[in-house]
Amino acid sequence: MAGSRQSVQLTEAEIEDFLGSQMKVQVATVGADGAPHLTTLFYVLDEGKIAFWTYGSSQKVHNLRRDPRVTCLVEDGVDYFELRGVSITGRARLVEDYDEIKGIGSRVMTRMAGGADLGELGEDLVSKQAHKRVGIVIEPDKVASWDHRKLGALPGQG
Repeated sequence: MAGSRQSVQLTEAEIEDFLGSQMKVQVATVGADGAPHLTTLFYVLDEGKIAFWTYGSSQKVHNLRRDPRVTCLVEDGVDYFELRGVSITGRARLVEDYDEIKGIGSRVMTRMAGGADLGELGEDLVSKQAHKRVGIVIEPDKVASWDHRKLGALPGQG
């Protein structure tokens, strides 16, 4: 597999398609003791950037207020020759404007509902939750990607 790193990288268009097709992101922040704090969240794309909302009192928000560095991973696949993913290292931008938080939350909830209209009850829930939450947009510094489907199966594999 030597030299295959570039052969499995995704193009910009493939990265956008991949991130648009997935729903969950693993987010690592830096804890007060320097250890990583890892969580999984539902997300949407905001102008091509990963965005999500979370409780303002959460550990990840406390960590990001102290140190905005973050690493995110979106991955898919079970077998080796199906594995694909995008890893983003960058900084988290905290969104604290109520209307912006509500907008992110509404889009996340709609995506979680399979694109279905949230209706009045769902929008009311988002409006109430937005008071307790913070929006987060990932500002990427470095993006790494891979798609092992580009390797093709070795003899005896797949």
